[in-house]
Amino acid sequence: MTIILHLTTHSAWEQAQAAGTYRGDTLDTQGFIHCSTVYQIERVANRFFHGQNGLALLCVDTDKVQSQVIFEQPINPDTGEAEPDSDQFPHIYGPLNLDAVVRVVDFPPSADGTFALPKELQS
Repeated sequence: MTIILHLTTHSAWEQAQAAGTYRGDTLDTQGFIHCSTVYQIERVANRFFHGQNGLALLCVDTDKVQSQVIFEQPINPDTGEAEPDSDQFPHIYGPLNLDAVVRVVDFPPSADGTFALPKELQS
């Protein structure tokens, strides 16, 4: 079992539960759902979500995901090319079936707006 994380809002997760599947905010525009490993999530959260409240981490078991999961380098938005020296990030190429989400963890920022890995995800 490999766990990857997807950062979303509690409201988006509640909407997905009502709809029966999760599409995120990038599946329709970019073709995949952005995810991170446990070791990448703090950096991603602090770069793209600094100071935002109402967030949750979806803990996704890749063995249960029905869509294809690919680990790949991010694309530089300015050049359209892969960033050669970057980590590979997990991307889900299709809707996320809800039963692949094995845990949902509240992910509030600290008082200064930064994020730290929640204790329940630390090994």
